[in-house]
Parts: sequence; C-alpha cells; structure tokens
Amino acid sequence: MGRRERKKAATRRALADAALRLFLDRGFDRVSVRDIAEAADVSTTTVFKHFPSKEALLFDQDSDREAALIAVVRDRPEGVSVPRALREHTLRVHSDGAGDPGMARFIELTESTPALREYGRRMWMRHETALAAAIAEATGAPEDDPGCAALAHFALETVGFARGRADARQAIEAAFALLEHGWPAAG
Repeated sequence: MGRRERKKAATRRALADAALRLFLDRGFDRVSVRDIAEAADVSTTTVFKHFPSKEALLFDQDSDREAALIAVVRDRPEGVSVPRALREHTLRVHSDGAGDPGMARFIELTESTPALREYGRRMWMRHETALAAAIAEATGAPEDDPGCAALAHFALETVGFARGRADARQAIEAAFALLEHGWPAAG
C-alpha cells in the first residue's frame, strides 16, 4: 500500500473512530456530521468523500464481511455442508465480542436507534447476491438457482431472527437445522 492509500485509510479509520466515540457518548441522533468532522480534524466534505452517509460511519467493515461469507462457503472443509459452514460462521460472529463492554455498547446503540438498526440490516442483506453466487459455484448449481438464493437469504436473515431472543445461540441453531434438514415429517 502506497503513502496515499495509507493516508486515506488512516483518515477513514479516524472518522469511523471519532463517529463511534461521539455516538456512544451522545447518541446517534445528537451527533452531526459536522461534529464528527471537527472531532477528526477534517472538513465535512472529507467525511462524505469517505462515507456516503452518517450511518455508514458505523458499518465501515462491510466488504470484509462479504469476503468472509464467501470464504466460509468456498473454503469449508470437505464433508461440511454449506448450511453447516454458514451456521458455524454465524455462531462464531455472533459470539465474537461476547463479554466485551465496548461491543455491548455498540450493539445497544445500533439496536436502540431505528435508523441504525435498519441500515445495519440492509447492509447485511446486501451480501445475499454474492453469497448465493458463491453457494451456486460451490455446489455446481446454476448461477440463478432459486435454492441457492433462498439459502443465502435465510442464512443471512438468521442474524436478525436471533437478535433479542433470550437464547440467541439456540435460535441460530434451530434456524440452521431447518435450513439443513427441513421441517420434520411428523410436524
């Protein structure tokens, strides 16, 4: 990475860090883009050069998440089904940061702010097409296979389904059991 790219990355990181700090201290709705720019010692124009919206400042690792989802499908061990690999990834991501007070505050902020909750959901579900394509490629299905698209959609929706439940892990396990094994014949 060249000097220019390092400087851009540092500015982007400084903006995201300043935004998170201010949002946690004051609440999302009480912080302006100007406040964030001032805290990072840049102009508001610079903020918008790096982030398309105020909400995007909190969800700055989106491309990393998509790459991780695709890798889970492509790089899964032999004999591990796609739903199982996605379940294990979802459980791992869901438990990352468990017990971390900073992560708990971040989750509280995003869950208690309707604009952030909806933006986060839209950002997460943006990965549906890429995940469906990875599933199709890994299984040899046609690129537009509706089964692959459905698995991608419901695997991603599992995160929202589990949110706020008393036992989120159990909810994730139950959802993925349905995705992998279907509804029991007796039911």
